[in-house]
Amino acid sequence: MNAPEPEPLVRTAAAQAPQRKRAAPVADAETSDETLYEVRRKIYPRSVTGAFSRWRVWLVLLTQLFFYGMPWLNWNGRQAMLFDLGARKFYIFGLVLWPQDVIYLAVLLVISALSLFLFTAIAGRLFCGYACPQTVYTEIFMWIERHVEGDRFARIRLDGDPWSARKLRLKATKHSLWILIALWTGFTFVGYFSPIRELGGEVLSLSLGPWQTFWMLFYAFCTWGNAGFMREQVCKYMCPYARFQSVMVDRDTYVVTYDVGRGEPRGSRSRKADPTAAGLGSCVNCSICVQVCPTGIDIRDGLQYDCIGCGACIDACDQVMDKMSYPRGLIRYTSENAMRRALSATVARKRLIRPRTVVYSVIWLALVGGFVVSLAMRTPLKVDIIRDRGALGREVEGRWIENVYRLQLINTTEAPMRVAIRANSDELKGIAVEYDHSADDLAPTSNRLIPVRVRVPIESAGQGTHKIEVTVTAAGNEAEGRSGAEIRQSTSFIVPRNL
Repeated sequence: MNAPEPEPLVRTAAAQAPQRKRAAPVADAETSDETLYEVRRKIYPRSVTGAFSRWRVWLVLLTQLFFYGMPWLNWNGRQAMLFDLGARKFYIFGLVLWPQDVIYLAVLLVISALSLFLFTAIAGRLFCGYACPQTVYTEIFMWIERHVEGDRFARIRLDGDPWSARKLRLKATKHSLWILIALWTGFTFVGYFSPIRELGGEVLSLSLGPWQTFWMLFYAFCTWGNAGFMREQVCKYMCPYARFQSVMVDRDTYVVTYDVGRGEPRGSRSRKADPTAAGLGSCVNCSICVQVCPTGIDIRDGLQYDCIGCGACIDACDQVMDKMSYPRGLIRYTSENAMRRALSATVARKRLIRPRTVVYSVIWLALVGGFVVSLAMRTPLKVDIIRDRGALGREVEGRWIENVYRLQLINTTEAPMRVAIRANSDELKGIAVEYDHSADDLAPTSNRLIPVRVRVPIESAGQGTHKIEVTVTAAGNEAEGRSGAEIRQSTSFIVPRNL
């Protein structure tokens, strides 16, 4: 006898929808649209307190302290974190990155993606529930909404009431606060790409440029719209993470889970009633877990792709269990295998270490280690050699063969640098380098293009192409703790055949 197919861990929208009888085709287009598209039902999340709620509050505070505060922090007389697109320089504390350092951005994106995979394989959508910007700003906007309009039932009544002076005042107050936060968020966002103190002066003097104005208002509008109106719609329909999370979790992943065996059959009862004698489970069917859910799902129906793993239902259910004098944990963070096999918490945690998480961890550690080592060993001087294509080789003063190059020198540090340029070759004897020595001094974080003439005596230069090595040396400064650098690059020296 064949075993039944296991139920999918994360239910899709089709699996969650109730089975309906197939109706006959209807010619009315409006009726057909109603069967294709779900009309949005506005969600009024109820406030809740508890351990997971406190975690969300702390993470909101930490992430926004970083986001709003970082542009105002100074480092070496400049903004500590500034992505100056006009100057093509990224300043991150003492690190200055140039367009040539795009590999670091690529590695950082790979590390971020792998971190998301690892955290999801261990404990589901932790990022969505606690650190995602959509979740963070929705929490901020809902906090304002609760303090202005009241908690869940007060907001429902207010929206159902006809327009009045009180309703207009409350709605205007709420949206005014939302718009102020959205504008400040847009201003801060642009402040990462344009010095924020100068940006603030331009805002006050109404002299913002067109692109600064556009991005500030665009980001503010997105913040206001996404966090104030769309909310769970972004998580359910716009975020791709919800769609492919099922391939990153398995039956040993810790997720928000309802204990069906303990909770069913559910039903209301008095506090003094014995649930065993009444033939009931621990679930009193109060639906508070649904009322506090920011996406409006019922976790008792099983894990769904709409669940962002915020743990609000856990806090709410624990409070109900305390009032009923039942043990906590009817809804809790655990794995599906732990729930079905009645595994202890210790055994369930041990099962988090499995091939998938081990492979993710090893790759993540290797990438992070390589990233840190590469940054630590990063050469402070960058050199690019460009041949002068206008003259491949020429005779000078009747005794020299000369090739002209352009050396692009980049000082990636925030300290002045003195360089020296020389060339050598195993094939050519008597090689000499001439250039303007006033270019020996490179200003901090500067980029300079230096014409360089490389000469070889005619008698030692055979016709054809010869390999030479150009060496650029940067002197160090022991007093500043700055080591020197030496860059060697190979290029070709051409001796024309008609000479």
